[in-house]
Amino acid sequence: MKTILANYMKRFFSQYLPLQKGLSINTILSYRDAIKLLFCYAADTLKKSVDDLKVEEIEESLVLTFLDYLENSRSCTPQTRNERLAAIRMFFAFIAREEPALTLQCQRIRTIPLKRTEHKTVDYLEEQEMQALLDTVNVDSRTGIRDRALLLLLYNTGARVSEIVGIKTSALHLQGSPHVTLLGKGKKHRSCPLWPETAQALQAYLKCRTPNGPADEQVFLNANGAPVSRFGIRHITSKYAISAQSKCPSLNTKTISPHTLRHTTAIHLLRAGNDINMVSYWLGHVNINTTHIYVEIDMEMKRKMLQKTEAPLVDKTMPWQKSEVLDWLATLSKSPQLCAANTDRRQE
Repeated sequence: MKTILANYMKRFFSQYLPLQKGLSINTILSYRDAIKLLFCYAADTLKKSVDDLKVEEIEESLVLTFLDYLENSRSCTPQTRNERLAAIRMFFAFIAREEPALTLQCQRIRTIPLKRTEHKTVDYLEEQEMQALLDTVNVDSRTGIRDRALLLLLYNTGARVSEIVGIKTSALHLQGSPHVTLLGKGKKHRSCPLWPETAQALQAYLKCRTPNGPADEQVFLNANGAPVSRFGIRHITSKYAISAQSKCPSLNTKTISPHTLRHTTAIHLLRAGNDINMVSYWLGHVNINTTHIYVEIDMEMKRKMLQKTEAPLVDKTMPWQKSEVLDWLATLSKSPQLCAANTDRRQE
């Protein structure tokens, strides 16, 4: 008897992912979207209801055509394809644990390889570009005090946008040695010291912060007094980036998001001479190899490395070059009218 696929859904999303794996709500929602897309595609392909799908019907070939569908029909990037595949792999790993008789079926899907992706460099801001972005904020506007504090905190900490969204007022320590406690990936806490300028901007914002109710403990709120979302922070960053383009034209060539500011923080910390391991801890990277990308993309650091390395001795004697006079003489044979001997022959 074949097994109904929907039987495993509730335990997977309500128990396994949040309780046993400890994944964040954003990761769980991403997994939900991937599984939903797969189920809809399978139901359309097999011409049956999603509720009636069987585990045995989701074969390796169907998953492969689904992944092609994501790239070709939905215009997803290879990175998105791999993210969807990671969710599918975990779902079928869970099914194999729950029902050992389906292990072989699930194993075929779990061994589908990730697609190699193109290694792209990331955008970051030079010091003058970052300054232009901060200078664009008008603190006399309705949200100017909040926006200045937000941009300074993003740049100061290099935090992920999800970490900034989740900051609560209790995580801010603005007296004495100011610092903020961030909750990063894997539910790992880390503390980042704050510049006096950042602490002052946050203090000014907290004085005028007006939440809808005492339950709204998140630091940054939207214009309605509710916690700001990740999309709200992206909108704020993009708005000031567009405004700063008139003062700093080089910003026209860059895509600026909260993650761009994270890259900017990493580059500037490395340029200041900080050890790459310390920068990795600062950013909350699980693997230090993630931090190496910043060493690869920073041209200024590469130039400094090259300046410390002496160039090899080379022979400074200029190579023989053909004389311009000889070139002109060679053209005479191609221009009979300039040659008297040829002219005499035509006259004969």
